[in-house]
Amino acid sequence: MKLNSLTDISLAQLNRAVALKKRIASLESQLAGLLGALGRTRRRQVGRPPLAASGRASSVTPGKQKRRKMSAKARARMAAAAKARWAKAKAAGRNSL
Repeated sequence: MKLNSLTDISLAQLNRAVALKKRIASLESQLAGLLGALGRTRRRQVGRPPLAASGRASSVTPGKQKRRKMSAKARARMAAAAKARWAKAKAAGRNSL
């Protein structure tokens, strides 16, 4: 299907497009009204929540946060990824990432 350029559209087609656009906007607002809170979705946050949200911050003094420990497995994964990035860069003949 080939899209018409704006210069090839007749006045009747343009009026119909405007009417359809208004109808779509009206239907979307009606749908939002019907769904109410159900239509709103929250994006899932990735990663660990901050210490205050997890309820573990009570033992930490305000202003200073406890450092989180990274597992050896996670450090190994990060090291492997860094080595792979450097190997790819060196293979491409670059001296920096």
